[in-house]
Amino acid sequence: MHFEFSIINGKTVFDIIHAHRDECVGIVRDAYLAHADGRSVNPDSYFLRFPEKPDCRIIALPAYLGNGFDVAGLKWIASYPANIQRGFPRASAVLVLNSYDTGYPFAILESSIISAARTAASAALAAHWLCGQSRRAHSLGIVGTGFIARYVYEFLVDTGWEIEEVRLHDLTPLESEKFRNTACRLDRHRTVTVVPDVAQLVKSCDLIVFTTVASAPHIADAALFEHNPLVLHISLRDLAPEILLRSQNVVDDIEHVMKANTSPHLAEQQTGDRSFVTGTLADIMLGRRSVNRSRPIIFSPFGMGILDVAVGKWVYDQAVAAGQDLRLSDFFYEVVR
Repeated sequence: MHFEFSIINGKTVFDIIHAHRDECVGIVRDAYLAHADGRSVNPDSYFLRFPEKPDCRIIALPAYLGNGFDVAGLKWIASYPANIQRGFPRASAVLVLNSYDTGYPFAILESSIISAARTAASAALAAHWLCGQSRRAHSLGIVGTGFIARYVYEFLVDTGWEIEEVRLHDLTPLESEKFRNTACRLDRHRTVTVVPDVAQLVKSCDLIVFTTVASAPHIADAALFEHNPLVLHISLRDLAPEILLRSQNVVDDIEHVMKANTSPHLAEQQTGDRSFVTGTLADIMLGRRSVNRSRPIIFSPFGMGILDVAVGKWVYDQAVAAGQDLRLSDFFYEVVR
C-alpha cells in the first residue's frame, strides 16, 4: 500500500481562501447543513492548560464530516495572548486530515488562517441569513480589532456587503487606528471612525461584531441594544446573560455552546433552561426557525471542528489540483504488517 502525505503552507492556504471567499462561505454552509442532517461527529474540544501560564491554552478540536466531505481531522490550536505584545498573532495552529477509509493522515495544513477563515465565513453566512438575506448595513461596529476581526471584515466586504459607516473600538486605541489604516477599504464606506467608548459604538450600529479576548462579560446594559441590532458575538463572552435573555439567540450548535462559561452558558445557568435559544443557524437556513427585528438578534457560534475539517479538505483539494502541496511519498515507513 502506498500512502502519500501532503504539507500545505500558510501562503498556499492564504492564496486559495483569499481568491475564493464566496466558495469558502458555501463550504461552511454545506458543513452546517451536513451536521444538521446528522452526517458528522463533533466531540467536545479538549483544552490543555498550564498551571504556570493561566492565560494560555492549546485546544484540540477533533471532527468527522460525511455527506461528500468524507474526512476526519484534528485542529490543534494554541492561544498565547502575550504574543500580541511581542508583535505577532495570539493564535497558531495546524490541521491534520485523516482518510475515512484507512484512518491514515494524508495532509497537514497551516491552520491559523483556516481557523480565522472558517470563523469569518460562519459570521458572514449568519449575517446574510439573519439580516433577511440582505447584504446591507448602515453602520458596522467592530469591538476588538485583531486578526479575527480583519477576516470577518474582509469576508463581509468581499462577499458583497454594502456598509455606509464603520466604527472601531479596541482597548488599545492604536490597534483600532492600525485596523482603520491597514485593513479597512476606505473607498467602500462613507466614514470609518475609531470610537473610544464601546457603549457609544453599540448604540449607533445596526451590525455589531465582537472579536475580543474577553474571558467574562463586560457589557451589561441591555438598554444599549434597544435599537434591535444584529450582533455577531464571535468571542462568546462579551455580553451579560440579561442581554441574551432579552434577545433572539441563534447558535451553531446548542449543546456545544453551553459550556466553558460562554454568555449562553451563563444564561442557561441563570435560568435553568435553554428556552432563550431561538435555534441554530441551520434551523434558520432550513426555514425551521425564524428571526425578525422586533428584538436584538445575537449569533453566538462556539466554533466547530467540522468547519475546520470542511474548509481544510477544500483547501487541500485546491492545492493538490494546482500542484501547490509539498508531497512526501516516504512519510510512513513501516507499511507492511
